[in-house]
Amino acid sequence: MTGRDRGDRRWYTAITSNGALLGLVLLFAALALASPNFLSVANMTNIGIQASVVAILAFGMTFVIITGGIDLSVGSLAALSAVAAGWAGTVGGMAPVPALVIGLFVGAAAGAVNGIMVAFGKIPSFIATLALLSIGRGLTLVISGGTPIATSGPITWLGSRIGGWFPVPILVMIVMGIIASIILNKTLAGRTMYAIGGNEEAARLSGLAVRRNLIYVYVLAGLFAGVAGMVLAGRLSSAQPQAAAGYELDAIAAVVIGGASLSGGVGKISGTLIGALVLAIIRNGLNLLNVNPFWQQVAIGVVIALAVLADSLRRRFRAA
Repeated sequence: MTGRDRGDRRWYTAITSNGALLGLVLLFAALALASPNFLSVANMTNIGIQASVVAILAFGMTFVIITGGIDLSVGSLAALSAVAAGWAGTVGGMAPVPALVIGLFVGAAAGAVNGIMVAFGKIPSFIATLALLSIGRGLTLVISGGTPIATSGPITWLGSRIGGWFPVPILVMIVMGIIASIILNKTLAGRTMYAIGGNEEAARLSGLAVRRNLIYVYVLAGLFAGVAGMVLAGRLSSAQPQAAAGYELDAIAAVVIGGASLSGGVGKISGTLIGALVLAIIRNGLNLLNVNPFWQQVAIGVVIALAVLADSLRRRFRAA
């Protein structure tokens, strides 16, 4: 390899490794020039709040995608967790904090069901989580009777502001991002996720507990979905049975935009956060520019397609 080839490779690696951040900066600059209201404090805060639920879901999704899987159930699990907590606090008569814990437990338990189907049932993650998506939505409607359930206490606080100005959803997003980053980068479980995504059979032959770790991954995804559901319920001041519909697709998009590979083995939490912010900024900017909502969906789809194309090019470059 010549010096020029090595230089080209370094430039390519730098651009592809930081492509999401570069895209975020360019998008931010373009919208700041296009709309005078974009840089206002109120709008920046609004973007953070809009990104929070998707980002928390996407943090859990990152674990799954790194192992080479996909989780289509996180949106329904977010709604199911919130409705379970709301039901426990109203119909069940539980205190607010135990009711919230029940909701989080429901999300984690549903994630465990996903993990068992994938790890022991050998069901493709796409099919297993698609089934639980339907089951979760159905249970949400059964528990709630199809009507919103009022929330109170800590769940309502999750949608409020600290000191009347700093949004709690943004704080929760930051805390959950830090926790996810520690799990992924500082623990054996996190390193095992990368190993499973890189080559599951090699990880198994190396003595890693692949099945147990896969269950752990889906439990984490369900738990993070539960937290996202609580934040969304706090923002809406009620647990809505149809809440977070379609959010699983936004979560997957955020992870892919952030540089994770759908083939597994690649991904980071900081990239996922950037991906969630990119989606929120696109929607916010297009709203400020009065773009038709139908065209907004087209724009989001184009961004996702470009992110997947970039992932494909990265994998081909590594193979070469």
